[in-house]
Amino acid sequence: MNRDMVRQVTNVLAYIAVIVVNGLANALPLNGQTTGEISDRFQVYFVPAAYVFSIWGLIYLLLLGFTIYQTLPAQRENSRLRRIGSLFALSSLFNIIWIFLWHYNVFVLTLVAMGGLLATLIAIYLRLDINRVPVSRRENWLIEIPFSIYLGWITVATVANVTAVLDYVNWGGWGISAEAWTVIMLVVGAAITLAVVLTRGDVAYTLVILWAYAGIAVRQAGVPAVATAAWVMAALVALLVPLAWWRGRGLARA
Repeated sequence: MNRDMVRQVTNVLAYIAVIVVNGLANALPLNGQTTGEISDRFQVYFVPAAYVFSIWGLIYLLLLGFTIYQTLPAQRENSRLRRIGSLFALSSLFNIIWIFLWHYNVFVLTLVAMGGLLATLIAIYLRLDINRVPVSRRENWLIEIPFSIYLGWITVATVANVTAVLDYVNWGGWGISAEAWTVIMLVVGAAITLAVVLTRGDVAYTLVILWAYAGIAVRQAGVPAVATAAWVMAALVALLVPLAWWRGRGLARA
């Protein structure tokens, strides 16, 4: 079995493993508690409404398409897939590690796992050179969009993970209120999205941030400062969607 076939098989096994572990985490559930039940313990505001987490279903469906596509014999020597190498399998490993750490209440170390997942997805994104090279519609839907959406969601999840851990360790926030910190994080997230729009013209990534911010506004409706800021940032991100589309077309042609 040559290196390309090893990569293909490894990616299939990694996908199966991450689906099984994430499924069992809530079906069993692991350590007698679901992922959402653990999240609800923390008194933080950078958390969207429960329905927003349904995006995981879309992410795993898109990653299934990627996994099947990269397995095809015709894609064995695909140069873009070769550039990804073992990073998808590594991202799946970090995903699995995070689940176990979270469910067994090793919250501080979840930051390491989440950081590893974010870093590998950024590496994949950069190696694919998303929206910088012309690609077929098939590769756009089966390679680029899955990782754009995955990275967008993990960007949000990383911030949420950090806020949960800071609450767990009783961080004082340097005298700044939790509401104010949440507003700051919403602005930072919108700024990151603007950077992605300007440099990559990534509509899929932008839509994920919009989905998350609207969900935060809904969840935090009882906290006016946070809800208002979330709606304002969501509106601004919504305005970035047509800019991302226009920018993405221009970058691809260039």
